[in-house]
Amino acid sequence: MSAAFLCFPPAGAGASFYHEWRGHQGALEIVPVELPGREKRFIDPVPHDLDGLAADIAPQLAEHDKAVVFGHSFGAILAYETVRHALAKDAQLDLTLVVSGSPKPGVLRGTRISGRPDDEFIAGVREIAGYHHPALDDPELRDFLLPQLRTDVALHEGYQPKDQEPLTIPIITVRGEDDDVVSAPHTAEWAEFTSATFTQLEITGGHMYLVDNWRSLLAEVEKLT
Repeated sequence: MSAAFLCFPPAGAGASFYHEWRGHQGALEIVPVELPGREKRFIDPVPHDLDGLAADIAPQLAEHDKAVVFGHSFGAILAYETVRHALAKDAQLDLTLVVSGSPKPGVLRGTRISGRPDDEFIAGVREIAGYHHPALDDPELRDFLLPQLRTDVALHEGYQPKDQEPLTIPIITVRGEDDDVVSAPHTAEWAEFTSATFTQLEITGGHMYLVDNWRSLLAEVEKLT
């Protein structure tokens, strides 16, 4: 049975981050998740906290008979919270959670950066993400991208996971094998968030391995789902 592969973008990005992935030919149907306040949902209001954002998106998960829910970095935490909301409404949903490039919920990488001036903020993003988007070097594109990036970073920094039972669905963690931002012990801590199977994967590349090596990611996930 094929599954929808619901892709949550990293901080500052939208569904178009996964545009190239939609050409994938395999058992996973690529479905980029549209977030309120950007791209196709530009006019929709953005919730004030990550919990509210997850609640906004959660109904999309119930639209699929079987879904693999994937998120990278900020997107991993948002994917986790969205899955939690969806299962609270319907515990029988056939879901697998794939969290990439992220420590467990409630753990921030580095110091808080959301209130810094633009240049310092961008430098802070590069430090905690291990990646610099070329668009941030273009003044016009930077002015367009910064508000979205600041929103996501603030949501992430303000997020506090609630006390709750572990999920009852499988969790797969993924990191680039050369990631110097999120370690293997960090990803191993996700095991406490599920009572079902837990699997760790490593893909060739650094923290943003999925920019160039997404095909390997999909191939490995297809083997497990």
